[in-house]
Amino acid sequence: MGGIFGVAAKKNCTLELFYGVDYHSHLGTRRGGMATYGPEGFNRAIHNIENSPFRTKFERDVEEMKGNLGIGCISDYEPQPLLIQSHLGSFAIATVGKINNFRALLDKLYERGSSHFQEMSSGQVNATELVASLICQKDSLVEGIRYAQEVIDGSMSLLLLTKDGIYGARDRYGRTPLIIGQKEDGYCISFENFAYINLGYSDYKELGPGEIVLITQDGVKQLSPPGDKMRICSFLWVYYGYPTSSYEGINVEEMRYKCGSMLAKRDGADVPADIVAGVPDSGIAHAIGYANQSKIPFARPFIKYTPTWPRSFMPTNQEQRNLIARMKLIPVKALIEKKRLLLIDDSIVRGTQLRETTEFLYQSGAKEVHVRPACPPILFGCKYLNFSRSQSDLDLISRRIILEKEGDKADDTLEEYANPETKRYESMCSEVCRKQNFTSLRYHRLDDMVESIGLPKCKLCTYCFDGKE
Repeated sequence: MGGIFGVAAKKNCTLELFYGVDYHSHLGTRRGGMATYGPEGFNRAIHNIENSPFRTKFERDVEEMKGNLGIGCISDYEPQPLLIQSHLGSFAIATVGKINNFRALLDKLYERGSSHFQEMSSGQVNATELVASLICQKDSLVEGIRYAQEVIDGSMSLLLLTKDGIYGARDRYGRTPLIIGQKEDGYCISFENFAYINLGYSDYKELGPGEIVLITQDGVKQLSPPGDKMRICSFLWVYYGYPTSSYEGINVEEMRYKCGSMLAKRDGADVPADIVAGVPDSGIAHAIGYANQSKIPFARPFIKYTPTWPRSFMPTNQEQRNLIARMKLIPVKALIEKKRLLLIDDSIVRGTQLRETTEFLYQSGAKEVHVRPACPPILFGCKYLNFSRSQSDLDLISRRIILEKEGDKADDTLEEYANPETKRYESMCSEVCRKQNFTSLRYHRLDDMVESIGLPKCKLCTYCFDGKE
């Protein structure tokens, strides 16, 4: 995943750029970067933020970088923004997305005469450099951006900084958001709209799918209109989005309350729980919604130690993720002992962390642990944002169980396993419950999750739940 932010102001924008990018730190933990353009031309800084926060790494850069135009990003993969010199002029570029046909596009560029790309330490070509090369195949930046969006299989939103302003482009099907803010002395563009509120900006415009704009200190010019087909990621509301953010006018925190409420309505009076708890942090709002609807008290039987531990799903090493998951959650035994707990997590992906959380609740004296994930079973690895970091669909606990049950016929039965009205769905849930040692398990239904968001299903990407593009 990742986040991007840009500013076009009538004065030096570096400090606003710094804070705006920092407010995207929940979307990635590997690289941070900023690029500005001013009287002295382009300036750029990129740092590794795996072991320290964005703020501490970029404090000195804020003092040294100058310009009234700037873009920045938090990236979970490649270093960016990149500075590019081309026949279209010099520009800086930052991207958010996923390219499934990376190798095919790279080979095509080699065939057309692109002789080389920089190689990262991982041995891979920087995806943002590939996007820049695609853009430079055309005779203008706008044509190039359109071309890149058309040929990329996956998703690609981007900010492109030139001496004339900032080009902002939302990916072709709007899987990720881009929102413009305005105030008296300039404009900004952001993945997360909450990132500019404390900087004095107010909402100006949310880009539509595939829309391209040019942002200057004086205004916003539409260069390519939005398409009529949107597939915004539903998991933004369930998990990724910051609670104060809104996408398509729908607030994340409010959606999570509705989600928890609908989970409680499905349960009715069937669950004899003493308290409702959310796995910190993304499960808490769902749990509040459940507690408000069910009238079962909300409590925090474990507390997340936030000063030093990063988000546990981010490290690439599974053993490290598991260790962090254990270390960052500290139990409150007085709220656990002899209690029947109803626990809400945002999702069950591999199942490893939630199983360990459940075990540590039992070890702390819990009598029962009922689990209510805030989304349906994840049956397919994400093709568009890679939120689950799965290298294979068989990393997913649901797919492993289906393979155990169906063998060679597993792929032919996935539609049934995605349908909560079928016996196959029930058998999968029962087996997840048994393997995870839960007292009971009930997933959020897809139709309920869609209703919790409040957009028509045709405008949401639900691929990881039902395999439908």
